[in-house]
Amino acid sequence: VQLQAFGGGLVQAGGSLRLSCAASGRTFSRYAMGWFRQAPGKEREFVAAISLSGLSTSYVNFVKGRLTISRDNAKKTVFLQMNSLKPEDTAVYYCAADSRRYTNAILTSARQYDSWGQGTLVTVSS
Repeated sequence: VQLQAFGGGLVQAGGSLRLSCAASGRTFSRYAMGWFRQAPGKEREFVAAISLSGLSTSYVNFVKGRLTISRDNAKKTVFLQMNSLKPEDTAVYYCAADSRRYTNAILTSARQYDSWGQGTLVTVSS
């Protein structure tokens, strides 16, 4: 599975961005998907995840109410709508896919994913 993330950029605090992650392969609807981020000098951390059906989602506490993950299985794309952005949201954002398990579970650990996009940089200025 190949993933390509895009949509990052420079935005002022309080602004919005929409990240997209396009996947290759014919069975995207079988992939659990997630978004992670890595800020400078920090480890990669979980941000949001969505089940293969799209009916279940999970978020890390500090983004709840501000970020929304969604997917369009017909377009083989997962999205991360980011509102009310804060300077501490500055990071490289990575999308990830679990293409092996074919589970409708929510996956929040990086170890559960086998495919990663190249990352897209989000910079939030104060």
